Amino acid sequence: MRVERFWKSLGEFLSETVGEALAELVLTMLACALLAALVGIAYLSWSFSPRGTLAGAGVFGLLLAHGAWHLHRKSVKKRGRRVLPTITTTLFMVTACTAAFLLFYASGCGCA
Repeated sequence: MRVERFWKSLGEFLSETVGEALAELVLTMLACALLAALVGIAYLSWSFSPRGTLAGAGVFGLLLAHGAWHLHRKSVKKRGRRVLPTITTTLFMVTACTAAFLLFYASGCGCA
């Protein structure tokens, strides 16, 4: 009885460890691919038009700042549907989550 329980717990431990290692591997590979895609997009954009790249980065920065401002400001009386604040707040949250993902998983990427 004790031997069966030992082997069962050992099997569960090993399957959990292997599963976590595979999940880490997949997430690291995904982060490396995302980082490579972002670098490739920036390189192609810069080689096509440096001024357009800087202008696009500026507009993107303004949209992120607007989204962060709407996310962290004190709530004011809601007046109907506001499309721009919803879009910029969503953009800010997606960018923040992507940055956190890349920070945690792409930092160990050996592609750099």
